[in-house]
Amino acid sequence: MRSTLSDCLVRAAEADERIIVLTGDHGYALFDEFRARFSDRFVNAGIAEQNMIGIAAGMARSGYRPIVYGLSAFIPVRVLEQIKLDIAHDRLPVLLLGDGAGFVYSYLGTSHQSLEDVACTRPITGLSVLSPCDRFELRASFELALRREAPTYMRLGKADLGDVHDGPVDIDEGDLIPVREGRPDGFTVIATGSMVPVAVDIAESSRPDLSIWSAPSIKPLDGARLTRLSERSRGIIVMEEHSIIGGLGSAVCELLADRPHPPVLRIGCSESFSHTCGSYEHLRREHGLDARSVLTRIEEFSTGLDHGR
Repeated sequence: MRSTLSDCLVRAAEADERIIVLTGDHGYALFDEFRARFSDRFVNAGIAEQNMIGIAAGMARSGYRPIVYGLSAFIPVRVLEQIKLDIAHDRLPVLLLGDGAGFVYSYLGTSHQSLEDVACTRPITGLSVLSPCDRFELRASFELALRREAPTYMRLGKADLGDVHDGPVDIDEGDLIPVREGRPDGFTVIATGSMVPVAVDIAESSRPDLSIWSAPSIKPLDGARLTRLSERSRGIIVMEEHSIIGGLGSAVCELLADRPHPPVLRIGCSESFSHTCGSYEHLRREHGLDARSVLTRIEEFSTGLDHGR
């Protein structure tokens, strides 16, 4: 996904001379080609993320299309006030890229693990939230963000989990993308980002009854499509590498709250910081987001419904 992001940045700059990339002292290898070709449109604002958002806002007001890059623990979490007041309030066309979402920066501890970014950004008026699951969704999401001419936050998680889709996809605002069709009387999984490959693995190895949909657009989210899926599902299972509070699971429950719907199982991180230090895979196991732990949750959910609980 990182090579795709680099390519997206270069292609955008080729097509639009208004494109400017800003970074908070991160991602140098990612920007090698961009800096080599467009050095006058690359700004390293240093470890001063709040100032960087202000710079981006000023550039947007001057007619440029700023793309702001940082770790998702900092962009957007550290700069929420600046995003709200400097960018979103006046609907400025700034694309915010939050890399390393979830547990990607595992060994760096809680300060660099980002499990709150969607919950923080969803309530900000006019700010869309995107969360691609592979390089194809990344490219489509990037193109959507530039078409919007409005503020957008794109969450980027683990980059080397492989492709979910067989080829390019089209994404519009709110889209849910079909990944796998299960049995008509089975469960519907709505997953986003790094949890889509986990859902596919479980469906192919253990649960053929799972229909899987990817949610590259968390805000907005297609309520009409979600309602149709819920009407034909035994239950909805939402999967995300994010807190279960305020993320995709919350968005799904909010949209279904005022209409009849089947039970919803939210699989994400409980209200707990990481207690141990280890690899990305280690932390996914600690927080119950590895395939085995997720399968156990699904089996318990299914059994509970069979027994009327």
